[in-house]
Amino acid sequence: GQSKSLSICGKRNMEQRAIKNPYRDYEGTPVCTQGLFDQQGRLTPDFAGRLNNKIGELLARMENGLKSADPGDCTGYTGWAGIALLYLHLYNVYGESSFLQKALDYVSRSLRCLTRRWVTFLCGDAGPLAVAAVVYHKLQRKQEAEDCLNQLLRLHQSVVKGDSRLPDEMLYGRMGYLYSLVFINQQFQQEKIPMQYIQLICDAVIASGENLSKKSRHQERSPLMYEWYQEYYVGAAHGLAGIYYFLMQPGFGVSEDKLVRLVKPSVDYVCQLKFPSGNFPPCIGDTRDLLVHWCHGSPGVIYMLIQAYKVYGGEHYLSDALQCAEVIWQRGLLKKGYGLCHGAAGNAYGFLALYKLTQDPKFLYRACKFAEWCLDYGKHGCRTPDTPFSLFEGMAGTIYFLADMLQPLRSKFPAFEL
Repeated sequence: GQSKSLSICGKRNMEQRAIKNPYRDYEGTPVCTQGLFDQQGRLTPDFAGRLNNKIGELLARMENGLKSADPGDCTGYTGWAGIALLYLHLYNVYGESSFLQKALDYVSRSLRCLTRRWVTFLCGDAGPLAVAAVVYHKLQRKQEAEDCLNQLLRLHQSVVKGDSRLPDEMLYGRMGYLYSLVFINQQFQQEKIPMQYIQLICDAVIASGENLSKKSRHQERSPLMYEWYQEYYVGAAHGLAGIYYFLMQPGFGVSEDKLVRLVKPSVDYVCQLKFPSGNFPPCIGDTRDLLVHWCHGSPGVIYMLIQAYKVYGGEHYLSDALQCAEVIWQRGLLKKGYGLCHGAAGNAYGFLALYKLTQDPKFLYRACKFAEWCLDYGKHGCRTPDTPFSLFEGMAGTIYFLADMLQPLRSKFPAFEL
């Protein structure tokens, strides 16, 4: 009786978190995509026009809403650096200099209220400094760009030395600092920050993971292990999947030996945590199949699986990723709203990641349908987030995604995907 009532309760919880997907799935015919994109995957003028109109409308609403935002939040996640990152993205997509000017305005606010405590791209000072360096660089203000880069690199020493209090994950830990260095190199389109800086962080993260695996007696099953607030998280934001995604990147200086001996078995351990549905738990040992978010669940784990497939081959990584996409399609329209961290926009990026890998129009179709859902922003009775206009919880993140839909093959989940 116990397990039956639990599964019913779990089902009820599942239904409470997602809104039933109202769209027909891809049927493999040109007819089902005809209002969205052509056979080359180019968006129709009509659909692109709808996206552009909504971007303009939401930007006006966001600007108005930001008048009452927390003046002292510098972060990419909920604060000014996130808004600056959105405008930098819009500049990169549209090439309009007014967007670059807006990015400058917001990142300047961000630099005035740094945390002086955290070192990451999303929740610390590395994000504001990295975004500012790029904005100054694009404005050809070389000296200010260099100043920001120097400040960013001054944090490096504290990240690589074995400070055991610093976690390894994305939001508050070493990988969140590492991302900011890679972001610089991508946006400058050159190796502005030498690869050894990135390699040293990967080395520190691997040493930390080996250490905890031994200490927590996970060695046999997973040579690497990571915790955040005394829990072994699995997902992209605080957990194993996000860390392994970065350790598997080509050119980050992780040796072939470590990739095979340490990273691969650890990735395989995460794969074994999969629920029958294809979703993943938020933490090791959590048996409730509830969360379908980028931060916890298959929409974040999918990036690790795709990267493992690229690095190690292994069809099972791809089939697990495809199963993640089924979970996102069925349960990814969330009552939590339209945002990136735990919302429809962030979940849709999982489809775009698979589209880039496979070029299968089914995934572009599904991303378009989630974009259509976002075109009806605010009309589904979703919860209003704590920071309703921010990049990771609110409207700015949805705008970011809608702009990425205009260039699906170049799209990247912001502040995370490489």
